[in-house]
Amino acid sequence: MRTTLATFLVTSTVLATAASAQTYTYTAETPALDRWNYPFNPTPGTRITASTFGNAPGAPEFDNRDGQFIVGFNTSPSIPTGLGASSYLVTECIVSITVANDFVAAYDPTVDPYTAFLPASDPSYIADADPGQPIELFGTGYRNGLTLASWTETTPYTTGSQSVLSPQVRSAYAVGGDSIGVLVDVSNSVRERWTPSPFAVGIVDGLKPGSLLAEGTTMRFALDLESPAVQQFLSAGLHAGKLRFSITSLTMVTQGTGPFPAFYTKENPIVSATGIGDATITITAGTASCAPADLNCDRVVNAADLSLLLGSWGIPGPADLNGDGLVNAADLSILLGSWN
Repeated sequence: MRTTLATFLVTSTVLATAASAQTYTYTAETPALDRWNYPFNPTPGTRITASTFGNAPGAPEFDNRDGQFIVGFNTSPSIPTGLGASSYLVTECIVSITVANDFVAAYDPTVDPYTAFLPASDPSYIADADPGQPIELFGTGYRNGLTLASWTETTPYTTGSQSVLSPQVRSAYAVGGDSIGVLVDVSNSVRERWTPSPFAVGIVDGLKPGSLLAEGTTMRFALDLESPAVQQFLSAGLHAGKLRFSITSLTMVTQGTGPFPAFYTKENPIVSATGIGDATITITAGTASCAPADLNCDRVVNAADLSLLLGSWGIPGPADLNGDGLVNAADLSILLGSWN
């Protein structure tokens, strides 16, 4: 079942007008974790740079968004947890990362359509209209039995007998909103023939589009807080006290070569020596005094809240009452136990 934009907007409107609201700001100059999320990374969680790129156009192997960079922050020191995901409304969220390679990737601050990444022989192929490919920030979702609570930066890329060459096997993957605002895996949007809307596109202040990115350049992502899918992801993360973002690009590569960008991780010696170059975040959120299971924040847990939970079944969302990254029977049990 799916959460519609209209449902989430109603929830957000109720939250915005709820009584006893408070505002909190969390700022971190270093992430709690970061990881180059790539099939052949032999040092997950400790590699000193992370690059983002796509796979070869038309290739059957790997996700289209092959090299992904996960950065994670723990917000619980500054923003209260466990209030119920619908009790949060984010009014600012800016993430930044720092470029680690010099004059390799071209700067593109606009979303490119999936058609630019199809094989040139495909009838729907349309050549990219501008230089470079955007660096895009999404949320992070989980599979293979993992959740926001159990996944770590050293968790294996995939599990069991699944081949790392196959698409859609990575344990943690980039998620964004589809056409009706449901959070879905965006890693294979070219194969699936659609163009996802990222949470944010990387911006470099004062840099002309098409310019090559210099090492040490700070790239900022100002998240689209008008998007219900973005609010949905952030509010569920604040409820759990953990935010995990996946930074991706569809930069075209062939056998591991190409003009793809790389970024510093917290383990990089330059970062360790200077204290500069880590991923950072600033997030401001309002909270309302609602019981966790009171999903529409109307001071009663009833059929309206049950409808919101069932509409989010099987996906991350505001009804993730136990903060494990998925709405399921455990959350239903919590809601029914709070019925009044």
